[in-house]
Amino acid sequence: MRTLTGIDDLESLVGQHLGTSEWVDITQERIDAFAEATGDHQWIHVDPERAKEGPFGTTIAHGYLTLSLLPLFYSTVYRVEGVRMGINYGANKVRFLTPVPVGSRLRGSIEVGEVTRVPNGGAQVTLNVTVELEGSDKPACYAEAISVMYT
Repeated sequence: MRTLTGIDDLESLVGQHLGTSEWVDITQERIDAFAEATGDHQWIHVDPERAKEGPFGTTIAHGYLTLSLLPLFYSTVYRVEGVRMGINYGANKVRFLTPVPVGSRLRGSIEVGEVTRVPNGGAQVTLNVTVELEGSDKPACYAEAISVMYT
C-alpha cells in the first residue's frame, strides 16, 4: 500500500507506475452476484453446464465485472491522504482483451496517466489500468479510468 500525501504527490507521479494490486479470485459466486446486481444473466456467465459446451469450456466473468474491480485494485495499491471525497467521472478507453474464466485470478497494474486541477480544490485523475489475468500473456482488460478527487 502506497500512501500519498495529497494531490501534489499524485501529480508528481504522472507517467509512472503506481503499483500492482493483490490478486482477486473470480469465483462463480462473484459472477452470479454480479449477474443479480446487473440483470445480465447470459448463459455464458451463469450456466456452468451449458458453458461447458460453449466456446470457452466454462463460464466467464462479465466484462463489466472485470471493470468493476478497479476500485478494489486501487484499495490495495494506494490511498491519498487529505482527500475528503472522490467520485467516478468516466473512462476515456476501455477494452476487454481476453475472456476471464471462472476460477482464474485478476490483478490491476496501475499507472498515473494524468492529473488536472479543477475548481473547488480538486483534481481530475486518469489512471491507466491493465487488468492482468494470471497465467495469460494477454491482459483481460485495459482501462483509462477517470475520477475526481476533492480536498
